[in-house]
Amino acid sequence: MSGNIATAAAGTTDLSLSVTQQLTVIALCALTAFISHLALAVFNDGVRPFMLDFIQGRTTRSATTAVSFGLSAGFIFGLGAPMALSTGVLNPWLLFLPTDILGLLSPKKWLAPILGAAWGTVVVFGLNGANSLAHDLPVDFLTAMQQMSTPILFLFTLFPVLAISKQFGKLRGGIAGVIELVLVVATMKLWPGVFPGAVAMAVGVLMLIAFAVAKDLRQRRAERAEQAGRAGGPAADASGEDDPMASLFSASATRLRKHLPLFMVLGAGVCLLAQMHVFGGGEATSFLIAKGDYSGAAQVDFYRVFGFVPLIATTALASGAYGIAGFTLVYPIGYLLPNPWLALICGALVFAVEVLALSWIGRILGRLPSVRDSSEHLRGAISDSLQLAILFGSLMAANAMGGGLGILIVGGLYLLNEAMGRVVVRMAAAPAAVLVGGVILNLLYWLDLFTPVKG
Repeated sequence: MSGNIATAAAGTTDLSLSVTQQLTVIALCALTAFISHLALAVFNDGVRPFMLDFIQGRTTRSATTAVSFGLSAGFIFGLGAPMALSTGVLNPWLLFLPTDILGLLSPKKWLAPILGAAWGTVVVFGLNGANSLAHDLPVDFLTAMQQMSTPILFLFTLFPVLAISKQFGKLRGGIAGVIELVLVVATMKLWPGVFPGAVAMAVGVLMLIAFAVAKDLRQRRAERAEQAGRAGGPAADASGEDDPMASLFSASATRLRKHLPLFMVLGAGVCLLAQMHVFGGGEATSFLIAKGDYSGAAQVDFYRVFGFVPLIATTALASGAYGIAGFTLVYPIGYLLPNPWLALICGALVFAVEVLALSWIGRILGRLPSVRDSSEHLRGAISDSLQLAILFGSLMAANAMGGGLGILIVGGLYLLNEAMGRVVVRMAAAPAAVLVGGVILNLLYWLDLFTPVKG
């Protein structure tokens, strides 16, 4: 597997889908736009906290749409489209962020699925045409973008180490880093057909969870000992009946449970798309799916779940709007299932369990503050590792398509974006710079001012 990763740039991408896959994408985009219109779920985690005001009528549909567009546009055009074009695999930023916007934008319930289906049609028919056109250009920047695969896959492996370091200190972080390095080297030597970071990530995440649970248990024991030492002290009221947040959480969970059949259809659709192996739930996952390493992709997305369950659960309970992909467990499950019928059944059941268990999950997280903190540190570590990997990979792509001039243009655009206050979000800025840089290099070639790098 490591050899395949190292030579990723040698391959080509193909975004042509079968009729069944095309219909699945179009139908799922229609469904997600409809669900977004109803304010039952959105994909963008940053938009979800704003949904409560919209649901309760304190803000307008147009204002909520503007928030969604502002928080999503950079990821759609700077990350979703470049990743799909460079890997030949669809992703949630390309499919579900636009349907968030279109669903909220639609003034009528019946119009939302039509707009969503229209976007799905653009993706399945337009993206492959753009892909073919780009590969025919003198400077093939899409093939060059496959250089991003190696840094993304390997640096992503370190996210548990970063999370442990931030939450539990340098010593434990250093120990985790050494253990992960040893496991990566051992995996490459002993199991060359396995994604080298798979075992290392699993051990790293387990170490983080073990540290967090141990800390919470010690804290609970200390609190019980302190309470036992108080003679005749009043018992704390743990019922939460007068807690306004508990009341809000209960109302939100009830609202979501009322639409359980619709969520089950959504879960079935997302799991089916993952099972078709034309969709990846993350940056690293997209490259693994493109290489046919479905078990490696399932492991990567499964480990990401630990960073997002607390966020999605708490924001869903606080806002009354769930996540389009739920806790994202349907991604790894779908990758591994052998046929689409099982994907439909399992996806529906997984979403049913998730929605029904939301209140229980919220209560459990309330008793495990260190585990909640671990989730935040995991998300931050994932972002930090991917930001470096994507930037480094984008500069590798720039060098592949234009040598020093390519690095100057792509790196310059990235630095300019930073200097201008990040007009494009940092995660998406480097891939977007590669696309713009590729266009510029082609223009320079047609003006006879640039000779493409050979090989």
